[in-house]
Amino acid sequence: MGLSIVTPRAHARFSVPMRACWILSALALAAGAAAAQTASGSFTLEQILSYTYTEELTAAPTGARMAWVFNQQGVRNVWAAEGPDFKARQITDYRADDGQELTQLSISADGKYIVYVRGGDHDANWPAEGGLEPDPAHLAAQPKVEIWAASFAGEKPQQPKLIADGDEPVLSPRGDRVAFTKDHQIWIATLDSSASPKQLFFARGASESPVWSPSGDRLAFVSDRGDHSFIGVFTSDSAPIEYLAPSTSHDDSPRWSADGKRIAFVRQPGTGGAPETLLDRHPAPWAIWIADVATREGHAVWKSPNTLLGSIPNTAGEANLSWSTSGRIVFLSTLDGWPHLYSIPDAGGTPTLLTPGKFMVEYVTTSRDGNTIVYNANTGTSAGDFDRRHLYSVPADRAVPVALTPGDGLEWQPLITGDGNTVAFIGAGAQRSPLPMVVPIAGGAVRAIGSEVVPKSFPESELVIPKPVVFRAADGTVVHGQLFARAGATASAKKPGIIFVHGGPPRQMLLGWHYMNYYSNGYAVNQYLANHGYVVLSVNYRLGIGYGERFHNPAHAGPWGASEYQDVQAGAAYLRALREVDASRIGIWGGSYGGYLTALALARNSDVFKAGVDFHGVHDWAADIGRYFTDEQSRYEKGDIKRAMDVAWASSPVASMATWKSPVLLIQGDDDRNVSFHQTVDIARRLQAVGVPFEELVIPDEIHGFLRYHSWLMADSATVDYLNKQFKVSGEQ
Repeated sequence: MGLSIVTPRAHARFSVPMRACWILSALALAAGAAAAQTASGSFTLEQILSYTYTEELTAAPTGARMAWVFNQQGVRNVWAAEGPDFKARQITDYRADDGQELTQLSISADGKYIVYVRGGDHDANWPAEGGLEPDPAHLAAQPKVEIWAASFAGEKPQQPKLIADGDEPVLSPRGDRVAFTKDHQIWIATLDSSASPKQLFFARGASESPVWSPSGDRLAFVSDRGDHSFIGVFTSDSAPIEYLAPSTSHDDSPRWSADGKRIAFVRQPGTGGAPETLLDRHPAPWAIWIADVATREGHAVWKSPNTLLGSIPNTAGEANLSWSTSGRIVFLSTLDGWPHLYSIPDAGGTPTLLTPGKFMVEYVTTSRDGNTIVYNANTGTSAGDFDRRHLYSVPADRAVPVALTPGDGLEWQPLITGDGNTVAFIGAGAQRSPLPMVVPIAGGAVRAIGSEVVPKSFPESELVIPKPVVFRAADGTVVHGQLFARAGATASAKKPGIIFVHGGPPRQMLLGWHYMNYYSNGYAVNQYLANHGYVVLSVNYRLGIGYGERFHNPAHAGPWGASEYQDVQAGAAYLRALREVDASRIGIWGGSYGGYLTALALARNSDVFKAGVDFHGVHDWAADIGRYFTDEQSRYEKGDIKRAMDVAWASSPVASMATWKSPVLLIQGDDDRNVSFHQTVDIARRLQAVGVPFEELVIPDEIHGFLRYHSWLMADSATVDYLNKQFKVSGEQ
């Protein structure tokens, strides 16, 4: 959910005239007043926010074992299931909404252990000052990032075992050891605690991304040296580290061949050379190399064209490099304008397009032998599938995709079980919140797992079915969105309209619950608003994914011109033209990049957008991106920097303070590691100076994507309360 900068390469504090009534309403909401159902609303905010969220799905390399994390109102626990019955079992017994992530699950090859990481902020753009880990619950003991192991067996929750302080654990194929990163080096620990954790080897730079060889006797890793990086191989304490085909390039994503004799990897140019102009888009070329581990010599088997469409992909998994036992390298590229899978013989040759069509391939997994690929894509036979995700399988050597999950659901994060018979994944719908699911890899009935954990009070049947809509921006760009509206509205009972803008910006809001919890929270709030007196339009503006590479990487966007704001304006025009919408009552809300667009809309078009809620948005691009040039001033022409910074300023909400008239609610946690908290501090002072009514909700020690359910409930309650107050809505339908 973290904001991605578009570059060339809580306790509340209040300061507005309505301060007294806002404090009372915020305190009441935080105390649980949101649970009180309005006379005409169909469900409460607490009920819709009680959805059980599924994440971090993993499958064992052998057998039919799977594990995942259930997040139940901020209480995170590891769960597991095993075929053929796939009955859900709770593995851990954490009981507090303490804001400590559970991530990076894996199951040992022998099926005995589930290893996971507890703590941290794994979506941060930068580490916290002093390297401290998030503590949104204000715990007395300083939180750490720790690696834990729990037994896969057993019918009841158990006490897990602490393995080590560290991150990025990778289990050995032998099932007895785990490699992990700590202090930018690679460490090793045993799962049975027979030896103390220790640093595995010394290497200059930052050692990261460890990958075991198929036999578990060697470890490949990335050695990041700043302006270049190497692929290293560690064998033993008595053998020197080997670096494969070292060069001035950035090498990453090492993948072992099945026999352990070769490694494929991604190579990109090292940092340097003549600086490119800042306001123009430039290709980011890359290549696939293979190196012989014994000789350390390597060669390129494929090179991208030096074009914008040939650039290295930046969607999920990026290159998605894998190696099949049939001798083919599989990778993802946007060569035809869409993120698609290709394969090429490991001896080189012409790539074969495996997934033709005008759609995006996203999450990708392979069978143990690499010969079968399962992926999800926004295509299918149902209307609106460009705003959904479905699963497909395809062999690594020919373009014959087979649909595994057609229909009107949404499916993501596929994994093939170790026995090769089943695809495990996470699935949801427009009403049904995300759950783990399984389907035979040969095709057949889809089965949900763990549905019994969904609270009985969750209002599944009362949710509206969002409608896919399409409209055009002023420059002719086709824009997609999802319309949330209850049936039965009439022209004589018009409702206020709300524009929702997602964050990222490389995201896509969907016709159902989202595969990132941050956006599922937004989906829940939009459902609540639609059920309590509003018509909501979620706008998938340019810069987002799902509609082709040119839409994803447009010209003059973000700090370089804000061209995507046209899409927000077009959405507002579409909303205002609906017969059930009161065109004089249009609001806007969004978080992160959506917070930026919310502020931009209020600043530039207070005549259209009468109020808004801005979650941790960027308000001054010049201040935000200026730090990227501090260490590289000599690499850029001063005139080019000045032109770029002038455009960045003009693309910022702060450049339009003179026309900002509409009131706004600002929300942010002050331990945000994706958008500087100073962005909210600064805009508050600017709003105060020009007399624009604003209110604040500041959550101490909370990060960008709030870690606690309590924080989300407080912020979402404040959002609903603020919009109701501005648009004089009391929850009518």
